[in-house]
Amino acid sequence: MHSKSKSVRLVNVTKAFKDPQSGQPVTAVDDVSFEIAPGDLVTLLGPSGCGKTTVLRMLSGFETPTSGQILIGDSDVTEVPPNKRDTAMVFQSYGLFPHMNVFENVAYGLKLRDMPKDAIDEKVTRFLAMVGLDKLSKRPPSRLSGGQQQRVALVRSMIVEPSVLLLDEPLSNLDALLREQMRVEIRRLQKSLSITAMYVTHDRVEAMSLSDQIIVMNAGKIAQIGTPSEIYRDPINSFVAGFVGKVAFFPCAVREFVKGVDELSTWEMKACRVEIKGKTFDIPRWSPNLKPSDSAVVMCRPESLSLGEPGAGIEDGIVSANVYLGNSVESWVKRQDPSQSDILVQIDNPDVKKIWKEGESVSLTFEPSLAKVLAA
Repeated sequence: MHSKSKSVRLVNVTKAFKDPQSGQPVTAVDDVSFEIAPGDLVTLLGPSGCGKTTVLRMLSGFETPTSGQILIGDSDVTEVPPNKRDTAMVFQSYGLFPHMNVFENVAYGLKLRDMPKDAIDEKVTRFLAMVGLDKLSKRPPSRLSGGQQQRVALVRSMIVEPSVLLLDEPLSNLDALLREQMRVEIRRLQKSLSITAMYVTHDRVEAMSLSDQIIVMNAGKIAQIGTPSEIYRDPINSFVAGFVGKVAFFPCAVREFVKGVDELSTWEMKACRVEIKGKTFDIPRWSPNLKPSDSAVVMCRPESLSLGEPGAGIEDGIVSANVYLGNSVESWVKRQDPSQSDILVQIDNPDVKKIWKEGESVSLTFEPSLAKVLAA
């Protein structure tokens, strides 16, 4: 692991701003606590205005918490100015110096640290080669593509090997293909250097593909913390379920909690037995505090749903559109209630599966092991 890699910890951090019109305080971040292990990349994910950028600015030192503590390693940096923290920032707007070429931009931070020229030349050349920019070292930023500029900004921040790397929606200005390539590049570089990193985005695909842990925020609070798999498969509530991926909700009634024995082991397991339109299902995951007779919803991801003959499933509908994606087909099903949005069903291996035609009547069903019961 990178010798300078340090943990990051926020303890009961709150940030309030004064509303310029009313003069009243507005809480942007509300009693937030979390920890990032050394060498991990953690993503703050949430909608615009949820407080994620404010958290990043407080960690960088550009904002001071109204209350709470920020620690990098064992040091309390809550009141420490940005230039005294061992952090580096990658901005959405790249922030490259237009009067410097690629080499000079990347070398800038090393020169400020009074590194010998020979050592700077060797390190800059090595880092530029890591991102395929060694042959463009003499070019000014104006003669680079957006993806190349973003790589320069990334390497410039990483080359000083900070204790913590902060990334503020760095890929939002790139097209879809470049974003995909840069996600791989960021993940590869961050892991190869073992730098502790915090990444801010509202793009769930970025969060899922980059992160060791995801912190989902909503209205200034933390909604859930977990691995990408935990956040996707086991969301704590309907907000998290809907924000991190496409989802369908089916109203249900909780009947009872049942016990059984797994055929492959002696472990006892439970299931939440629910009823949907007269049909009973045992679902292995459910929200805490659910009780029999509670109204709830069954959360289903597109890959957990399937289509069949009308009347055979839990809800009938009409196929409104089929989108062919090569390895899968996305079938959109219009529900009988026009006030409800269409449901997406993902059909993998379409060459060997039945694809219902647009306009055909179908019924929806789901795989209980891939679903979760959430409080309504």
